[in-house]
This record gives sequence, structure tokens and C-alpha cells, in this order.
Amino acid sequence: MPVELLEEKQESAIETERVTISTRIARSMPMLGRAAQGDQLNWVTILALVALHIGAVAALFCFSWSALAIAVVLYVLSINVGIGMCYHRLLTHRGYTVPKWVEYAMTICATLSLEGGPMFWVGTHRVHHQLSDQEGDPHTPNEGGWWAHVGWILCGMSMSTQTEMMARYAPDLARDKFHVWLSKYHWVTNAVVGIALFVFGGWSWLLWGVALRVVLGLHATWLVNSATHLWGSRRFETRDMSRNSWWVALLTGGEGWHNNHHAHPVSARHGLTWYEIDPNFYGIWLLSKLGLAKDIKVAQFDPNDPKPAGVA
Repeated sequence: MPVELLEEKQESAIETERVTISTRIARSMPMLGRAAQGDQLNWVTILALVALHIGAVAALFCFSWSALAIAVVLYVLSINVGIGMCYHRLLTHRGYTVPKWVEYAMTICATLSLEGGPMFWVGTHRVHHQLSDQEGDPHTPNEGGWWAHVGWILCGMSMSTQTEMMARYAPDLARDKFHVWLSKYHWVTNAVVGIALFVFGGWSWLLWGVALRVVLGLHATWLVNSATHLWGSRRFETRDMSRNSWWVALLTGGEGWHNNHHAHPVSARHGLTWYEIDPNFYGIWLLSKLGLAKDIKVAQFDPNDPKPAGVA
């Protein structure tokens, strides 16, 4: 057989294999993004969010200092410890390690945010990183600021309990029975806390400790999806539109240093300079001093020639 014909067949075989692999990857991806979810509204989610927002407004007419204190404590546990330190930096990117009992406790805190169970949150965020600001990104501002902020939650099928689908992007969590169970019943923690708050503090504790606190936490987290892909500074030339936003960082405990994070996603520290305040990393540092956090990964870069991880 002529050498030219042999090389042509080899190239054809390689191309066929490449197309086959690409097809398999495409088929394995969860149906995310506006094109996949369409404009069909999810009325269960919409009604739940409307009720929470009404409760948040009502909370302003039921103020008490004790209710405020409870809301602040639960906000820190759910958004800082739960979302920032656990769902994001621990479970999604594995930027550090902790004993299983600590991981489980932090995961329970995260469910208090009402942002879904661990498999949904982790799977969705991993898809976001893989397809950031491309077709298939669950919440890219390319589909509009409203879509990036909350529209993606209001449309399409609710996947917060779809453990089989999200297991494709969170196989590590799918092997853990605790995370699978909590992914299906993530709402239980807020129900228990809500009942306890009402019993011991009445409507004031319930509205501040659940409704107002959850609404503020949701919007703070959603701002990372929307605002930090629209406005702010860019230290690293990443392939997406991620930006650093100091005010989103203040609301979320450091998650607003989003360009830093997209450039070095595994880094447990997002604020990479002294003036980039990162309370969530300080929490991880505190855990390390208590002997509970190990293998903490921190981004290393040349300030005079900053490049994303993996770029020579």
C-alpha cells in the first residue's frame, strides 16, 4: 500500500475518533444554557421565590435586635461557610481538604442558603467553568444580565434534585451516600430551622432568619454570576469575561475576585493581593490553624506578568 494512502487512512481514522469522542462528550453534558432550557417558566421555583421576597419585605416591619443577630449568624453560616468555603472552594474545586465530618457539617450549612443540594451546585458550577461564557454555560451574561442573575433559575426543568444528571459532573459526590441524600432533601434543613425559629421567636425570627436572610444570600451569590462577568477589572487575560469586583467580594466574603478565580480555579484563595479582602479564605486559614484544613492550594503568579494557570 502506498505511503500516501496509508497516511490518509490514518488521518481519517484519527479524525473519526476525534468526532466520536466529541459526540460522546456533548451527549454526556447536562442540558444547560438558555438554548437548552428555552423560555419555559418553572412556576414552582417562581412561586417559591416570590413568597420569599414577600417575606423579606414583611421582615422589615418585624424588626428586633435578636432577629437581626440570628439573620447575620445564619447568613455567615450559609453564604460564607456553606457556599464560599464548602460548595465552591472545597467540593467544586477541591482547593483544600478537611475531615469528612467537617465536610458534612459545612455542606449542611450550605443547604441553608436554599441554593440546592451539593450535587446540583457543584455540577452546575463545573459546567460553568468548562463552558464559561460559551454556549452551554448555565448563566452567562451573553444571554442578558437578567438571565445571568436569576433568569436561568426561573426557566426550564428544576435540576436541584436530579442526582443522576448532575452525577456526570459531580461523580466524586455521587459516590458519597450522604451527599446524594442531601442533594435530594436539601430543603429539609431550612424547614427544620424555620420551625425552630418560629417556635422560639415568632414571626420576627422566622422572617429575618429565613426569608430576608435567604433572599439577600441568593442575590449576593447571583451577583457573582452576573455582575462579575459584566463589570470590574481584569488582572488575567482569561478566555471568558470574568472580572474582579470589590463590592461583590464584600457581599460574598471574597467570591467577587472572580477573574482571579477563573484564572486559578483550584486556588483556595481568591484575593491574591493584600488589599483584596477574602474572608472565606481567612476561614479556611483558621481551619488550618485548628488542624482541620490541609493541602491548601494558593495561586502563585508573577505580578509583573500575570497569566492564568497552565499558561507558560
